Amino acid sequence: MFKPLNNYVLMERVAEDVKTAGGIIIPDTAKEKPVMGRVVATGDGELQNGNRVPMTVAVGDTVLFAKWASSLNDVKLDGHDYVLIKESDILGIVK
Repeated sequence: MFKPLNNYVLMERVAEDVKTAGGIIIPDTAKEKPVMGRVVATGDGELQNGNRVPMTVAVGDTVLFAKWASSLNDVKLDGHDYVLIKESDILGIVK
């Protein structure tokens, strides 16, 4: 498997509904990539002033992330699509 370094998070995208609130089905070509993901792996945290700051997110968390984050990287590992992103570009944990 893959272990992210420092404050990077590996996650898989969580699919959104294919219907609007009014019941209209959205075709695949018109859908945007979802901005929610499920955390698959995390790094050990960022190193600041010689101390390691632990990660806020954990494996299994569902998170909302910035759509146009500068650290957003789409990666393919073992035939699966994942997103690699810095924890600072994650906006929050969905409860």
